[in-house]
Amino acid sequence: MDKLWTGRFKKALDAEVNDFNSSIRFDSRMYREDIEGSVAHAAMLGRQGIITPEESELIQKTLKQIRADIDAGTLDIDPAAEDIHSFVEAELTKRIGDAGRKLHTARSRNDQVAVDIRLYLRGRIETVKGLLASLCEEIFTLAEKNRDVIMPGYTHLQRAQPITFAHQLMAYGMMFLRDIDRLGDCRRRMNVSPLGSCALAGTGFDTDRYFEAQLLGFDGISENSIDGVSDRDHIIELAAAFSTVMMHLSRFSEEIILWCSWEFKFIELDDAYSTGSSIMPQKKNPDIAELVRGKTGRVYGDLVSILTVMKGIPLAYNKDMQEDKEGIFDAADTVEQCLRVFTPMLATMRVLEKNMRTAAAKGFINATDCADYLVTKGLPFRTAYKITGEIVGCCVENEKTLETMTLEEYRQFSELFGEDLFAAIDMDACVAKRTSAGGASPAAVDREIAWARKRLAQLVD
Repeated sequence: MDKLWTGRFKKALDAEVNDFNSSIRFDSRMYREDIEGSVAHAAMLGRQGIITPEESELIQKTLKQIRADIDAGTLDIDPAAEDIHSFVEAELTKRIGDAGRKLHTARSRNDQVAVDIRLYLRGRIETVKGLLASLCEEIFTLAEKNRDVIMPGYTHLQRAQPITFAHQLMAYGMMFLRDIDRLGDCRRRMNVSPLGSCALAGTGFDTDRYFEAQLLGFDGISENSIDGVSDRDHIIELAAAFSTVMMHLSRFSEEIILWCSWEFKFIELDDAYSTGSSIMPQKKNPDIAELVRGKTGRVYGDLVSILTVMKGIPLAYNKDMQEDKEGIFDAADTVEQCLRVFTPMLATMRVLEKNMRTAAAKGFINATDCADYLVTKGLPFRTAYKITGEIVGCCVENEKTLETMTLEEYRQFSELFGEDLFAAIDMDACVAKRTSAGGASPAAVDREIAWARKRLAQLVD
């Protein structure tokens, strides 16, 4: 297949150089978007009288036939083609002759590539948003089922205060809601058409860039033709958003890995989302969660790679920018793959309520409530804090808990302790009283879930 740029050159491109230069092996996935952009361009050329209406209609009709043939598998994309853009144009010209050669009027591969990647990533954003919405729905449903399940909350991976499993789950729900919102922002800034910027300086033809943008569902056009072909901010921003999604998935995976260990045993993963050992028959490994955690580094690498490619490139287009696609394609593929297995893994896990409750009963996680009790009796918080710390030290020395201390023992530290103390430090009471907005009580979490469902509906509308 002849290159689009062969007129200037006397010698054929070296075979190894051709393979090195070619992008068909990865940009062929954008064939639908390439054809969509070309159909819009042909429509504009015909409307503006740059080509005849008959030529415009023939080009559009044939491009749609090419897309249908590729979809159906009756037309194979030539792996020897330089890129998907040259393949589609060559196939068009093969089918309709000189009319096909007119398609590239008032267009460069620079703006063609730029519009294709925006169209393609716009669709990938919607897919990931849908997968995140499904994950959020699963989290909300799981939280509703576990609104009264007491577990220890942690700081520094040390038991800190009593919460509910629902409250812990909803923390991740909030993260993923922000991810959906962030992806929506990416899409909004991405949804600007560079088509018509040409190589870098625009064109002398009487084109209508706004018409093309409208046909392609863009909100507007790039206002500077140099920026139109050299901007890759939208790819970097999306890679950063994907990295944040993976960071959230990785944190959640880390907790799941801890929770299903014998040391915690808060949950049990379904057999369909676990693996065994080749030598230790007792093992049930959380490989899916571990792989999600591991693949996070891969997506981070894609972001750093794209940032590094772009950091030293002068305006406008440079061949380095061909390296933007494999990274963002890999990031999108990885995020989607992880979400498709993570959500059903979460949906099928079994919550071991008794083990959570047992863990909550240890570690003095109601110590703050003991101090708060003294505050209600008139002591300054810092004084109450010091007294409670001394009580905990006494419990540790005597292998007791705050619940098993007697009132007489408490009164050795302060005469303010009364019979109502034990109701105040009861685990269920400790959680139930945390009714502040965003707090851990079942009532507060109910409000949070209701708010989150409403917010999700707004984000995916």
